[in-house]
Amino acid sequence: MQDEIIIPYRALGAFGERLLLAAGAPREKAALVAESLLESNLRGIDSHGYQLLPYYLERLQLGTLDPRADGHVASERGPCMVYDGENGIGQWIAAQCSDHAIRLARQHGMAMVVSRESNHFGAAAFWGQRISRQGLLAIVTCNASASVFPWQGRQKRFGTNPICMSVPGAPQVWLLDMATTTVAMGRLYKAEITGENEIPAGWAMDEEGRPTTSTAAAFAGSLMPLGGYKGYGLAMMAEILCAVLSGGVFGPDIANVRKKEQPNRVSQSFLAIDVSRFAPLDEFQRRMEAYVSLMKSAAPAAGYDKVLVAGEPEWHCDAERRAGGIRLSKPLWERMAAMAARHAVPVPEISEAG
Repeated sequence: MQDEIIIPYRALGAFGERLLLAAGAPREKAALVAESLLESNLRGIDSHGYQLLPYYLERLQLGTLDPRADGHVASERGPCMVYDGENGIGQWIAAQCSDHAIRLARQHGMAMVVSRESNHFGAAAFWGQRISRQGLLAIVTCNASASVFPWQGRQKRFGTNPICMSVPGAPQVWLLDMATTTVAMGRLYKAEITGENEIPAGWAMDEEGRPTTSTAAAFAGSLMPLGGYKGYGLAMMAEILCAVLSGGVFGPDIANVRKKEQPNRVSQSFLAIDVSRFAPLDEFQRRMEAYVSLMKSAAPAAGYDKVLVAGEPEWHCDAERRAGGIRLSKPLWERMAAMAARHAVPVPEISEAG
């Protein structure tokens, strides 16, 4: 597409880190945020990649989030922990919670850490994988600003509230990370940024609760819950596990990450399970690979050449983008370049997408 640029992934990550440093993020935190956003772009989840960086930078510059805050343990009872994020950088708070979950799961066999008063932490998969790389099974949820109507309603009451599950073993076996809406809110924002007036059917409803393909009507209305009332139930489940359980805020009290004047106040949950307490880890890995192979052995449906499992499209995209670079929309790149100019941050070389 001619309205896109291409940038090598390492150059994008380094550029993002320099921008975050210039906006006031401490070096270790800037590196973590840059890495998490880059991983999303590499996996093709652009809605949770560098599309978010301008909003993070604006929040840092305005002091809407506190880059120095590390959060603190509000309570710890056996394998259960509540962590107060103190309005710190979401990725940094998520890292503390993930590492506490790993520590407690090794001690107790499983652990649940819930956080409150945090900020946007990027893609949940980044944190699920942080836990599963330690030989633990991970389930991560978070809540989000209200962008969805409850089933049979027409006022926004809950967010895209994603659910992630990551299993230990080979890096590319099975990884689920999904919004509880048909698409993530970032997909709608991407359509707006790139000037797309129409979105695919099934993404959203207008303000009266009727299906729409108009980008503008979708913003006035609601994203579509995944599977109708079933996605509605899953979204509530995710928010119960992180916000209701932690004592955090929920529903309309959560600020959209793009509303730079208000603290985000999101909650997250991190469940870690020590697989070796149930079966030897290598046996679990063999069984997991056999299970995935069973799915992939099914004959492809009409119009498809193979069966895929969760995580597989993203791994293919990752390999392609590491080799060929990452595409960003020109409006996004121009916004990032303007921010770089204000902070005297050098802009890396790019190429036009063919």
